[in-house]
Amino acid sequence: LGIHTEMFVDGMVDLHNAGVITNHRKTLHQGKMIAAFALGTQKLYDFINHNPDVEIMRGKYVNDPYIVGKNYKMTSINTAIQVDILGQVCSQSLGTRQISGTGGQLDFVLGAYLSKGGKSFICLSSTYKDKDGNAKSRIVPTLAKGTVVTDPRTTSHYIVTEYGKVNLKGLSTWQRAEALISIANPIFHDELIKDAEKIGLWNKLNK
Repeated sequence: LGIHTEMFVDGMVDLHNAGVITNHRKTLHQGKMIAAFALGTQKLYDFINHNPDVEIMRGKYVNDPYIVGKNYKMTSINTAIQVDILGQVCSQSLGTRQISGTGGQLDFVLGAYLSKGGKSFICLSSTYKDKDGNAKSRIVPTLAKGTVVTDPRTTSHYIVTEYGKVNLKGLSTWQRAEALISIANPIFHDELIKDAEKIGLWNKLNK
């Protein structure tokens, strides 16, 4: 494996030391681990200190989708708060409640799409618990009012939960809904299908 990332973290040090990350087959900055910044423990900072195999570059370069896309078989991995059944990805807010920032997620999603053989993965747990301890689905019929869309549905590639993964590229709207419902927690399947029917995605005309 090779590294081209916005944030350099401890796990990358472990993978390098285990011989998993070599950077030998990179098509861009071969032999180098490229990042915009590093965040982790002292182990991480000791590893990058005066390490000629690590280059910290400006974010406007590292995160440029066209630069990211020059990496052969670029694989981007990001997480999300919610994904609606059309494939819109939210990684920033629940409604108007701000939780995180955009970061470079969309940059790397697009970069992986532009890469020859590239793949983009959005990985999230299928459920979360609200303040009362009730299970809520992260696969939802529509994003709540005020929710920020981090990745438009046209950029979504692979969506992954503990119930599997689906490839959304080239799917129609009802096929997207069917695929995403299939990786939701099974306790929410019937409810999501009913919601999909209400908004006109799950009907004979669309199929």
